Amino acid sequence: MSTRWRFYLVGFLLLMAIDTAAQLCFKLAATHAAPFAVDPGWLLRVLREPWVYGAIAGYLGAFVTYMTLLKHAPVGPAFAASHLQVVSVMAASAWLFGERLAPLQLVGATLIVLGILVLARAEDEVAQTTAGHAR
Repeated sequence: MSTRWRFYLVGFLLLMAIDTAAQLCFKLAATHAAPFAVDPGWLLRVLREPWVYGAIAGYLGAFVTYMTLLKHAPVGPAFAASHLQVVSVMAASAWLFGERLAPLQLVGATLIVLGILVLARAEDEVAQTTAGHAR
C-alpha cells in the first residue's frame, strides 16, 4: 500500500471515528436533557450536559481533520468517504443504545460503502492514467 493510500486510510478512519463520537455525544446530550421543548429551561439543561461539549469538540476535530485531508485528497472521493459516519453512527447506535436496524437500513449502509469503494477505485484509475500520460 502506497504512502498516499495509508494517509487516506488513516485520515478517513480518524475522521469517521471523530464524527461518530460527536454524533453519539449529541445523542447522549439529547437523552439527558429530555424532554425536548423550545424554551430556555431546555436550553439550559442542554448547556449543562458535558456531552454537548464533546459533540462540539468532535465537530471542531472533524473539521480540522477533513480540511487536512482535502489538502491532499481529490474532493469527490473525499466528500463521499466523509459520509462513512452515517454507517458507523448507525452501527454504534445499535450496539450502544439498542436501536433496531431495519433490513432497508442495512441495504442502504452497504450501498454507501460500495459507492465509496467504487469512487475510490475510479479515482485510483484516473490517477494511474494521468501518471501514464505524463511520462
